[in-house]
Amino acid sequence: MKKTTSPWIALLIVLTAPLLSVIDVFIVNVAIPSVKKGVHATDGQIQLVIAGYLLGYASFLITGGRAGDHFGRKKIFFWGMFSFTLFSCFCGLAQTPIELNITRFFQGISASFMVPQAIAFIQILFTNTKERARAIGWFGITLGIASIIGQVLGGYLSQVHTLFDGWRLIFFINLPIGLLALWAAHHFLPETERHENHVFDYSGIGILTAALFCLIYPLTQGREAGWPLWSIVLIILSFILFAYFIYDQRIKRTKGANPLIDVELFHNKDFSIGLVAVLFQFMMHTSYLLTSAVFLQNGLGISSVDSGLYFFLPGVMFTLSSIIASKLLPNFGKLVPLAGVAAMIFSFASQIVLFKAGVSGITIFILMGVYGLGNGLILPSLLNLALKGVPHKFAGAAAGVYSTFQQTASALGICIIGGIFYNVAHYGNYTKAFEYSTAADIGCLVLTALMLILLPKGKSDGQELHVAE
Repeated sequence: MKKTTSPWIALLIVLTAPLLSVIDVFIVNVAIPSVKKGVHATDGQIQLVIAGYLLGYASFLITGGRAGDHFGRKKIFFWGMFSFTLFSCFCGLAQTPIELNITRFFQGISASFMVPQAIAFIQILFTNTKERARAIGWFGITLGIASIIGQVLGGYLSQVHTLFDGWRLIFFINLPIGLLALWAAHHFLPETERHENHVFDYSGIGILTAALFCLIYPLTQGREAGWPLWSIVLIILSFILFAYFIYDQRIKRTKGANPLIDVELFHNKDFSIGLVAVLFQFMMHTSYLLTSAVFLQNGLGISSVDSGLYFFLPGVMFTLSSIIASKLLPNFGKLVPLAGVAAMIFSFASQIVLFKAGVSGITIFILMGVYGLGNGLILPSLLNLALKGVPHKFAGAAAGVYSTFQQTASALGICIIGGIFYNVAHYGNYTKAFEYSTAADIGCLVLTALMLILLPKGKSDGQELHVAE
């Protein structure tokens, strides 16, 4: 078995997973008006272009983490990247909203298998507290780079006209990156220890997927249809299924079976509170990406190219503040993300007041930069604070649970806060729609801050984790 001489080389390879998965959120956000026109989609269908991707992502993330434990993280990373690249191309070939949403769903499933391996590799390769903080800092830098690439390319490519519509290029761009990642993984990525005694909880996967679908689908399509009876029934059914899923997981653990989620994970206070913080933070984060991109273009009349450029500074500031956060977190703990929350609340409150017709470009640029600054202090810090006390034997499972909460929260943000935006914008008032949705984002940030305050005090502490020889 070939083994890399440096864990940093392995880190560079696996970071292509969060790079591509985040690019595919940002790049679609800016191009949403062009995609909507290209496939003749309704507002609800276009929300599903994002939410459907996140639904597939969230439904199988825990399975993706467990698959890495069972089959080896290198193998699952490789085939997850292969499938992601393939379905990206299928998205670019879609002719109708249904085709696009189906292929986006499977693209999300592919991401759910490759991304948890990146988080697990960080826990396994870096046992020293400071080195792990640096590695997580690079994880944050990757997210920042992905946001810059996604926003700028999304705006530019959606206006490129060649043999086919430019918006299709936003999916084909994944092909060269995916092929390079596959080659590097095959030659240089080390395999990890396998736990082949694990048995997959197929019924648990089915229950969780059904519960998420029954929640996400009616929140997008039900609003547009005027909340018919079927949408209300599905939402109620989703809560029943979530409750049954928790009951099912507890029973399986009691009987000595292998549940999808090991409830022992939630005995860790840091992890449990961190997950709630993740829920509110990502509801805010992903919904803002959508609503601000649509508002800039449809509300303020800014072109898609210029709209993408307005997200350049937030991406740069996110990257820089992620580096700063990785250095400050071991000494200052939760004070680092709390400072980020304060910066973002200031940015959003200022945007509500100042983002009107005739607002200067420099005002938009600066306030969105402050948003990126605050976000960079929060996201990598949440990952570190939530996972700091998780034993290495739960590395894959914890990564899957964490990422499931993250993507579920993102989908809920698109559906709920995005739904608020589209409901008001339906009457032609994009400014009022942006004000309402941004106020909801501030509410999510306040709840995130509350969860951070409830986290126990203390510096991050690493766990003894190993890579298989």
